[in-house]
Amino acid sequence: MLFSLFLVSCKSEAKDAKPVIYLYPTKEEVVDVKLDYKGKLTFTYPEYKDGWTVTAKEDGTLINLDDNREYSYLFWEGISNLDYNISEGFVIKKEDTKDFLQEKLEYMGLTPREYNEFIVYWLPILEENDYNLIYFAGEEYDDYAKLDITPKPDSILRVMMVYKPLDKPIEIKEQELKQFERKGFSVIEWGGTKIN
Repeated sequence: MLFSLFLVSCKSEAKDAKPVIYLYPTKEEVVDVKLDYKGKLTFTYPEYKDGWTVTAKEDGTLINLDDNREYSYLFWEGISNLDYNISEGFVIKKEDTKDFLQEKLEYMGLTPREYNEFIVYWLPILEENDYNLIYFAGEEYDDYAKLDITPKPDSILRVMMVYKPLDKPIEIKEQELKQFERKGFSVIEWGGTKIN
């Protein structure tokens, strides 16, 4: 099969929307999470002071030590100027979006609870467009939104969906995704960002 290669280069102010961080330790313990973000944080919940310090339970329940309240995950949003050069990805028709997300997010390693929360947030946004170019960021995301977690996790999965609305389909090389294996203290993060 021949592909016309489209390189989508987008350097513009982008909003990293709803990255959420789940912590699954092997036993209940206090965990410190710091985010080194090359951008401006616009909202966090619970409030990010000089990081988050939580008591994390095996089922993912978090107790924030600042306010002694329970949370399901750590939430942040921000604005950055990351330059994405997209040479591979997926072009998805509006009506195929739900099935695509269910399949790919499960394949990458999100649990039903995690991928359902992703889909509930992102599906209505993606379905506003006839087509979307979807790319799951890798090292470039790790470089501009570094996580420093103590104690150190045994496995980390970070799913950052980058999408570009399209009026009509384009041909692009299909992105090869990797499967994630949870082991020991696992940290899972998902979020998304729109590029123009």
